[in-house]
Order: sequence, then structure tokens, then C-alpha cells
Amino acid sequence: MQHTSNKEKLQHDQYSDLVSYLDNFPEPRLIIDTNYQIVGANKAYQYAFGNNKPVIGRKCHEVSHRYMTPCDQHGESCPLTKAKETKETNREFHVHFTPHGQQHVSVEITPILDQNGVPKLYIETLSAQKHSSAIYHHESLVGKSPAFLKMLSLVERSAPSEVAVLLLGESGTGKEEIAHLLHKKSHRSDKDFVIVECSGLTDSLFESEMFGHEKGSFTGAIQSKKGLIAVAEGGTLFLDEIGDIPLNLQVKLLRLIESKSYRKVGGTEVIKSDFRLICATHRNLEQMVKDGTFRADLYFRISAFQITLPALRDRKEDIEILAESLLKRIAPNRELELTESAVQLISEHSFHGNIRELRNMLERATLMCDGKKIHGDHLMDEMSQEKNKPNQHSNGCSSCKVVQSLEVMEAKYLQCVMREHGSDLDSLSSSLGVSRRTLYRMIRKIKEPTTSKLLAES
Repeated sequence: MQHTSNKEKLQHDQYSDLVSYLDNFPEPRLIIDTNYQIVGANKAYQYAFGNNKPVIGRKCHEVSHRYMTPCDQHGESCPLTKAKETKETNREFHVHFTPHGQQHVSVEITPILDQNGVPKLYIETLSAQKHSSAIYHHESLVGKSPAFLKMLSLVERSAPSEVAVLLLGESGTGKEEIAHLLHKKSHRSDKDFVIVECSGLTDSLFESEMFGHEKGSFTGAIQSKKGLIAVAEGGTLFLDEIGDIPLNLQVKLLRLIESKSYRKVGGTEVIKSDFRLICATHRNLEQMVKDGTFRADLYFRISAFQITLPALRDRKEDIEILAESLLKRIAPNRELELTESAVQLISEHSFHGNIRELRNMLERATLMCDGKKIHGDHLMDEMSQEKNKPNQHSNGCSSCKVVQSLEVMEAKYLQCVMREHGSDLDSLSSSLGVSRRTLYRMIRKIKEPTTSKLLAES
């Protein structure tokens, strides 16, 4: 023990001037040598991550990840290893063990070069993330799978900039939540975050809703109206499902994005606009450009920085903590727990509807559960349970002899429930667990010629 103490004291004395300098910074910082050994830590680090435990003389990967070898040997990307190779600053998004449990942390490694240009030491700057979590949380985005962390690292890089971001991913993966996260982590966070549902835009509504109109500019315009662009002034404009915007309206949107100016309907004054643009779609825009249904010039304007959201089936290790977090939001006043049977069921489920489908299952479970423990049979209704049983006449295969696309199955189901609910779209959207605007988008989709043709053929 005495030998270790003397060694730590020697290292502290050797780098005391550098540590004193780093104490002037509010961010937690470490000094690491070329062998991954921590040789110094500033006061901010001790306060945020130290937990009164010594870190000097220990390996950085042992302290942060509890690994005995560098993190790149465990399937992760190590910024220190990259800094060694490039001799430049490198940044990664990791999950670290902290006094508060596992946390999302942005890690930046900057090499200190000797007179020959060879890295001698590395300064590690840590930034804990407050809008996302590696453990269950009732407000933050949760997850720690590689696919989820890769997405968050792209959010971390793009959020402080003004670059136009295009969010890609299947329905139900949480594109609106990621767009909101980009806004909250930007310098525009104190201004409005304005959502525009592109699926609902028509020729007659586009200019009035987006740009606003002057009093008397058309029949029914009894007063002047501020458009969504004006509401988003200084903030963020989020165009949801931009792939659904009609081709004839795309040129008007392109003109707005390129010139950052517009006129109100019935107005003559050119109004300058200032907003951060974020778009999202579940469609393949590149293919739509090739097919001539989406303008190439608009595509290149909105896709400067693309972020793909992983499907839930590609982040299986996140499902349990995600379910726990959703339960806290759905039933905040009940201390509900998932049993082993419930965890096994959701772990094996395919979740073609992604997070939205998981939330629907949990909402059903909270209604079916009278106690505090949610079992597997609480999560699925009788129809779903029967559907998941193997067909005794087909050697364990599905009872559906004819395989149909999910698009057709969803359209058929929607047609069926619409007949049951009639014109009560509020009740239907509530039963399906989707917003009214999402339901409108689903209804519009089944009326498209291509979908109608598929339904007729099936």
C-alpha cells in the first residue's frame, strides 16, 4: 500500500501544474498516458465522477467501462486509440459507469504532442448527457445498444450546428423525439420547436398554413393569420414525413429553404425567416428521386446530414429498460414491474411497429393488470396470443398459408377497424394508440393508387 501511495504521489507531483491548469475548466477532465493509465484528474472530474474513489494509477477503461482491456477490444470505438493513430482530437459517445449508475457520456480525447510530434499525454474531456439515459428513466430517451449509441453520437455532432438534418427510419422509431432532442441540444432551444405534418398539406392549405395570410386575401380570411414559419422564427422547423408532400408543393418549399424568405398569402412584403430545418420520413427518398416523385434539388437541400434511427428489433438489448421507462410514463402513480414471462415475451417479439407497438402493448397491460406485476398474458390480447400459437396442422409454421406484405396486412386491418368505428376518428386513433395526424396519414396511404392495387390483387 505504501508503494502505491508513493507512486500516486510521484505522478501527482509530476503533473501537478497541468492538473492545476485543468482545474480552471468547468468540464471534467483527465490526463491519460500512452498506456491508458490515468495520471491526473481535475476538480470537476472528482466532483462529477470521482465518488471519493482514487482514479490515479488506474486504467481509463477500467474506471469508465470496468474492462480490463481497452474498449475497442470489446466492440466499442475507443477515442484514445484513434487519437494515437491520427494524432488529432477524437470524440465518441459512450456508456460509462458513474456514481449515479450507467450514463451516456460524450468523450473527447486531445493528444499532447512532444517536440517530435509524438503523442506524450492525452486530455480526456467528459460531458454527461442529460437528455438521454443508459438506465430506465421516465423522461429521457433510453438505450445502450451499439445502434442506439451510434445514432446519439450523430445527434451530438449535428445538434450544435445549423446543418439541415434528415431523420430516416421506420414508422414508430421515434423520429419526432429525436428531432426534439436536436432542438433541445441546439443554441435555439429557448425558441419554439414547430412541427409541420407534411401528409396533411394540400394546395389550398400549404401557403396559408406555412406562410400565413392577410385579412381579406381569400373567402373566409376574416383576419390576418401568422404562419408556421413565423412561429418557428429563431427556433426549429420540423417537417415530419416530408416524403408525403405533393410534388407540386415541393417547389414552394424549396424556394423557402433556398431564399429563407416568403410572402404571406395576399401580401406583397417579402419577409425574411430564420429557422433550423429538420426533416423526417419513413420513405426511401433516393428511390423517389429516381422515380420522379421527389425533387432532386429539394432532396439535396434537406439531406446535408442524415441520421438513421434503428428499428427496435435491431436494439433488442434496449427493450427491457425501454419498457420500464414507458411504464413510468404510462402509469406514473403505479409501481408496476415486468415479470420474467413478460420480459421474455417482449424480448422475443418482432415489433414491426417499433416503439409505438411496444407502448400499445404496455398500455393494454396497465389496464389488464390489477396488481403490481405485469405478466406475459397481460401484454397481448386473445387474438394476438392465438396468432402466436403454432398451427398444429402445419408442423409449427404460421397458420397463414399465403404470405402477404406488412403493408397490405396493415391496410386491410385499417379498413376493417374503420368499418367498425365509422367516422369517429378520435376513438379510432385512441384505440390504435396513434395520434390523429398519424391516423390521417395511414388513411391517406391506403387510398393511394399503388396500395389500392395491392389490396385488389390480394
